[in-house]
Amino acid sequence: MVVPLDALVGEASRTFWAMLRIGGFFMVVPVIGSQMVSPRIRVALTFATALAVTPLVPSMPPLADIDLSVLMLAITQVLIGVGLGFTTIVLFQIFTIAGQFVAMQMGLGFASMVDPANGISVTVLSQFFLMLVSLTFVAMDGHLVLLNVLVEGFLRTPLGIDGGIPQLSWQIASLGSWMFGGAVLIALPAVTSLLIVNLAFGVMTRAAPQLNVFSLGFPFALLFGLVIVWVALYEFTPQFEGLTQWYFDWTRRWG
Repeated sequence: MVVPLDALVGEASRTFWAMLRIGGFFMVVPVIGSQMVSPRIRVALTFATALAVTPLVPSMPPLADIDLSVLMLAITQVLIGVGLGFTTIVLFQIFTIAGQFVAMQMGLGFASMVDPANGISVTVLSQFFLMLVSLTFVAMDGHLVLLNVLVEGFLRTPLGIDGGIPQLSWQIASLGSWMFGGAVLIALPAVTSLLIVNLAFGVMTRAAPQLNVFSLGFPFALLFGLVIVWVALYEFTPQFEGLTQWYFDWTRRWG
């Protein structure tokens, strides 16, 4: 069997272009792009996914004609993958920020631990929410949906998004308001309940000044906070499903 050299170069070129976007995505996406996953595993996943996606990728500029336009196109492909992975981080950070809001109100703001995925210190409650979101996202096949969005992006806009990187950057920056708004909506019931508990202790201290509010208020706020978080977990799945559905609808607009 004789394989023409031009056909082999064309297939290698399409695999290379697919690896750029997929590699940028795997580099920053949660779970796969965390520090707990070895870079060699990410490289292997990138190469395997690129081989599977190559038949779906349209014709791209051959690697033999390398100039400034091809270099800028390669940078664009990497930035598209990084942008898609970064928007997934924004989705996960909604629940991390909500956990910080609740932890500060219930007196656990000082109880922080190192996040093994990102290498930073976060509150214990935020770490719990982050682990819960990660497991729920994988259990709902969210990673497969993201790969589907990535492949659809190759079919719709193989060379890049319409409008270029500035428009993509502006769209990603606009997710900041969505992130903080979603975090406030998730944490608002727990924060409001804890505020009522603190107001009750204030009234009790005013009625009985001999009571030490610091020795009684902190354990009660912590206990009620844990109960409130436990009750709020019953609405975790609908909230996560709604935010995830909106996020996937948003990502499919540019892939």
